[in-house]
Amino acid sequence: MACLLPTTDPIDALLSAHRLRRTSAARQVLGWLLAHADTSYTHAQLQAALQADQALALDRVTLYRLIDRLTQVGLLLCRVDVHRVRRYQAMPASVQSAPHFECQSCHRDQSLAGALRADTLDLEKAAQNALQALQALGYQGLSLDVSVRGLCLDCAPALPDAPGTAA
Repeated sequence: MACLLPTTDPIDALLSAHRLRRTSAARQVLGWLLAHADTSYTHAQLQAALQADQALALDRVTLYRLIDRLTQVGLLLCRVDVHRVRRYQAMPASVQSAPHFECQSCHRDQSLAGALRADTLDLEKAAQNALQALQALGYQGLSLDVSVRGLCLDCAPALPDAPGTAA
């Protein structure tokens, strides 16, 4: 009789908790995305990055099915950008409850919780109220994503000096 030891690997624990198979591909994809949680990726970008970083050769259909399953159980966040392109990102706890900023150029995704400080609590309360109201009407499987899009400090062109300042 084999002794089943509880898993200590956090990736395995996440997969098990969400009732997903702990395949090598699932471990590597989720682990890689969690290690790069500040950036969102298109399917093609993710496939290229995985192949370059870990020599993980997943065909595009297998990867698509895997990220679809990870998204369905809430381990990945899928956002559609302004160009209607799907971008996937690991779903750390901070992204679930805080508004975020997506750079339109480099597509880094950053939490705005620190920048908004106390206002974050107001946004969370408003989001919870909206979700509760929709649930009361019978809507199911709800999620809410507060996102701000623009150019990050690294990608934005330098701002000219403000009027009236010395050059």
